[in-house]
Amino acid sequence: MLARQHVAVIKQPARRKSEELMPLPSLPGPTALFLSEAIDGLYEGADFLSRLSPGELARMRSAGRQLLFKANEQIFAQGTPHEGIFLIDSGRVRVFYSAPSGREITLAHWTKGHFIGGPEICGGGIHMWSGEALEECRVTILPSAEVQTLITQVPNFALCLIEGLVAKGKCYSAMAQMLGTRSVIERLAQFLVNLGELYGVSDGSAVIINRKITHDQIAAMVGSTRQWVTLMLKRFKEQGIVSIHGRFIRVDRPERLREMLFKDDG
Repeated sequence: MLARQHVAVIKQPARRKSEELMPLPSLPGPTALFLSEAIDGLYEGADFLSRLSPGELARMRSAGRQLLFKANEQIFAQGTPHEGIFLIDSGRVRVFYSAPSGREITLAHWTKGHFIGGPEICGGGIHMWSGEALEECRVTILPSAEVQTLITQVPNFALCLIEGLVAKGKCYSAMAQMLGTRSVIERLAQFLVNLGELYGVSDGSAVIINRKITHDQIAAMVGSTRQWVTLMLKRFKEQGIVSIHGRFIRVDRPERLREMLFKDDG
């Protein structure tokens, strides 16, 4: 289950026990985050190695090497030669594309159990995007030659990779659908709704997003700019839809965000 903690920085009047903040239902395990119409598919792919036997898993682990990355440290860089894939053992990794203008769009935040470094898996070519640690991460690097050996000698590993690639394909299809069919204000509304469902703490009819996230991170996720996100959150605040408490967002009227998903205000 996702770890939840009450947001101590938000000072509010004392509540009776029945009125205390309550975590909302969530998905099992650490959940990835990407632009999507719903949260249902965000966990898919985190257990892509589950079909491996203990012996096969041990063999795969012995073929790689584990590294520790600090927060904001680069794991691989767009445009550099592809030399293998990376299994996330702990922490969160942001994968993003940088345009020639320098503008970035976040493809996903990946968590424990996912692999990153595709779409190449057997080497050759260059990385099409970059990956950086959002927090301290442990990552197992599987060199391309070892991946090829495992594919040919361990059929279950080959099936695992196929299932992992299918999950990645669904992720990026969901993102493309959002970018192609939703206005930017709808994408922002959907993203806030998803955050509330993943990390929400219920406070009566309101939802506190119990996760620190910056305007820059939101902008990169929804395909906009930090200035636009700041402006829209200010407008939402004026309309009584959200309120900001430091880096935490309180959604005071979740129903208004959902209403935006059925009409184009942008």
